[in-house]
Amino acid sequence: MKLLQPQLLARAARRLSAPPVRASSTSIHATPAVRLRRLSTSPRVADSPHASSPYSSVSATEVSHFNSLASSWWDPHGPSRLLHLMNPFRQVFIRRCLASQSTPPPTHELRYLDIGCGGGIFAESAARLHNTQSVTAIDPTPEVLKVAEAHKRRDPLLMEPGRLTYLNTSIEKLPQPNEVLQQYDIVSLFEVIEHIDHPSSFLELVLPHVKPGGWLVMSTIARTWTSWLTTKLVAEDVLGMVPRGTHDWNKYINEKELSDWFARQPGWESPRAMGVVYVPGVGWMEVQGSERLGNYFFGVRKSDA
Repeated sequence: MKLLQPQLLARAARRLSAPPVRASSTSIHATPAVRLRRLSTSPRVADSPHASSPYSSVSATEVSHFNSLASSWWDPHGPSRLLHLMNPFRQVFIRRCLASQSTPPPTHELRYLDIGCGGGIFAESAARLHNTQSVTAIDPTPEVLKVAEAHKRRDPLLMEPGRLTYLNTSIEKLPQPNEVLQQYDIVSLFEVIEHIDHPSSFLELVLPHVKPGGWLVMSTIARTWTSWLTTKLVAEDVLGMVPRGTHDWNKYINEKELSDWFARQPGWESPRAMGVVYVPGVGWMEVQGSERLGNYFFGVRKSDA
């Protein structure tokens, strides 16, 4: 392992002496927990896909940041390396969600909606599964989606009509479903919600896309001192494993905050979580209880109609 440069160690020392500052009430709010509770008091966004909303999930800063990473998205040793290594756990978690339900798992081929798909790491892997009917993957970042489309063309299976469809759009502009046939068995939000300023309003638009008996699955990061140390100080500033500015610690959401929020939503059941920890030189590992410290998966099922 290479020795850390002196300037990086000095920067780390300065960061340790200046703990993270929570967002003020004039910007986002005191904590993500409060931002999640705001759903009960915030106005609903109109169902029209063209409705304007003060709670847009699309941030110009986030779009610019991820556009700059577009060319390296499929480099397994580049800035998206941790996402490539984490992808198998996404499939593991979905299988566990389906196997955990009291009713038999669906026997039909599954329809996926992958929100914030980026360059398509998960979308491609889901589209290749034998029990997949279709994957619709959306992202507001145009340059990243160009990379996703180009990579898709390398696999004839993915080019089958309806197998994998990329849409350069946001959840606000995606038409709300009018019937079950327009909903999805699996709606995924992998490494997305920690980039959203108004998670309650965002989730409010996502939930209708899950069909009765379907699952909303996501991965995100708990808001703890451990996660600040590992994801901000070490991963971004010291080791440079993740491009600087990728994460905002104030937007991280604890697993209990998500569980409590969904407990207040009628028709949602069976929340479950799986914590994972990145071990340098080894990769991601499942660690029981680590969902309270850092990276974790979260799933919740929409009750049968």
